[in-house]
Amino acid sequence: MNENQSAGHAPAGPEQVQAIDRSAQVEEVAERVRQQLRDYPDFPRPGILFRDVMPLFRDHGLFSDVVEVFAEHARTVGAEKVAGIESRGFLFGVPVCTRLGIPFIAVRKQGKLPGDTVAAEYDLEYGSAHLELQADSVAPGERVLIVDDLLATGGTAAATASLIEELGGTVAALQVLVELASLPGRDALNSYNIFALLTL
Repeated sequence: MNENQSAGHAPAGPEQVQAIDRSAQVEEVAERVRQQLRDYPDFPRPGILFRDVMPLFRDHGLFSDVVEVFAEHARTVGAEKVAGIESRGFLFGVPVCTRLGIPFIAVRKQGKLPGDTVAAEYDLEYGSAHLELQADSVAPGERVLIVDDLLATGGTAAATASLIEELGGTVAALQVLVELASLPGRDALNSYNIFALLTL
């Protein structure tokens, strides 16, 4: 009789062990991402602390592992398409789609997409801006995963979710590399499933 059995605990089954291993893998990947991030105070203007994710892309092994974590999460939520928010959302969204064999759609700043589009406004520190999605990007009932690099105030993600829903789609989840816990992004998106690989 092993220690778990003697204490009245049944041995972990294969599915439980797999879940434990996956959680440990995600934590390990998150820690490697943390080590690669660079902080730049007062960029692009005074008072802003810029979190630079670009060093991540210079580590092929780490980037591949991040994509695999994201792809596994996308499978779990039943994503049928991935919507990447301009521009760093493209860098994560496209390889996830390639891994899963599902379509990618681009959420872009106003005036960047041809043809019929739908638009949503979001707030900036000073003023506002718009995001657009091509009107034939999402079919009614499709489950769409939103991908971006950072969750801060949540404005761009909320605008993207509204575009998907305007076209009749369902937001499967929001997936980000880093969530900044000191900012109110999660509060602005509390009706959605949010997956952040790393929280700072």
